[in-house]
Amino acid sequence: MRSLVRHRINTVPYPRFASSSIRRRILWRVVSESTRLSAQDWARAALKAIADGGLAAVAVEPLARTLGVTKGSFYAHYRNRDELITAALAEWTRSHGEEGLAQLAAIDDPARRLRDLLTTVVQAVQPLAPSVHLSLLGDRNDPRVGDAVRRVNRARLELLARTYRELGLTPERAVSRARVAYAAILGLLHLAQTDPDSPNSAALADEATTIFLPPHSG
Repeated sequence: MRSLVRHRINTVPYPRFASSSIRRRILWRVVSESTRLSAQDWARAALKAIADGGLAAVAVEPLARTLGVTKGSFYAHYRNRDELITAALAEWTRSHGEEGLAQLAAIDDPARRLRDLLTTVVQAVQPLAPSVHLSLLGDRNDPRVGDAVRRVNRARLELLARTYRELGLTPERAVSRARVAYAAILGLLHLAQTDPDSPNSAALADEATTIFLPPHSG
């Protein structure tokens, strides 16, 4: 009996020590992963998922596998999936809205500004390439998505309208021309989703500049 009691007493601590060791290894791995990956890294990975399949494609486990980390890395930055989606939309709004356009907006010459803007946007359109913007339209009834898309659209339209005003168009015509030019760009983006044989992006950029840059503006 004493032998049995001693056996039990001597063997009980081992699982506890093992459990503590495992916990330390897991904690170390989580800390290491959360240090290696920032919250922005997760937000950008979520944006790639959105481009491929909308908000429904944002799931923690598949993203963790794609990033090569455990879910612990995610929870070091976000409490839940909704927080990640909100952060991803904020990142997209920042990089594609007013802040993302700041360098182009700072160009003094409006003709050069418009030419560079059209060239930059059109050359970014690649055949069959996933698009965050177009994917988000499928989730436009989500208030977060609607707000993000409106912010990005407004920033782009305001920059285009301002540029057309500086090129000599009346405020009313500048707004109309901005909307038509922007609609054409979105149309190219939409066509590129299903057309692997679309013309070279550089050629499209030249055409866009020819069409949308007012005559006698350089």
